Amino acid sequence: MSEPFYEDIIMAGFGGQGLMFIGKLLAESAMIERRYVTWIPSYGGEMRGGTANCTVVISSERIGSPVIIHPQAAIVMNQPSFDAFGPRLREGGILVLNSSLIIPKEKNDITIIEVPANRIAMELGNERVANMVMLGAYVASKRVVRSDSILELLRHKLGKEKKNIYELNKKAFKIGEKIGVE
Repeated sequence: MSEPFYEDIIMAGFGGQGLMFIGKLLAESAMIERRYVTWIPSYGGEMRGGTANCTVVISSERIGSPVIIHPQAAIVMNQPSFDAFGPRLREGGILVLNSSLIIPKEKNDITIIEVPANRIAMELGNERVANMVMLGAYVASKRVVRSDSILELLRHKLGKEKKNIYELNKKAFKIGEKIGVE
């Protein structure tokens, strides 16, 4: 029998940065791997450009509550989200932050992975894949799901008509993975 597993994460940034998308990818990939999952989106009062975050809980056992006060991990895409969620991380947690848009403050009791996601996405030719760079770094560092589960699900969601978009997202994810294991 395998050991019990539990992981909770908050993903936060501006609306339009693709946080809900990567949160769903992570949650659905965990479901494919036969884990219990919750995914809860939260949108600010504004639409695109306003605040947005989602929480994902992945467990080998039933989840008692999807509410996360002090997450084990966070993917943070912008400074306001860093200021709001960074201090809430629990001791020993991991923070994957978009160093293209965030000036990190030292915090000794967590691991910080700085990912220049916007810069990498621009180098790839499409700023919209910054979210996949961040997801790749998180997945590689925490190993909560298999990378191939994420990529297969992404391929399925985009379909054959969007093969070029899939390839770009895959490339962004793989670059993020390299950063996540450094």
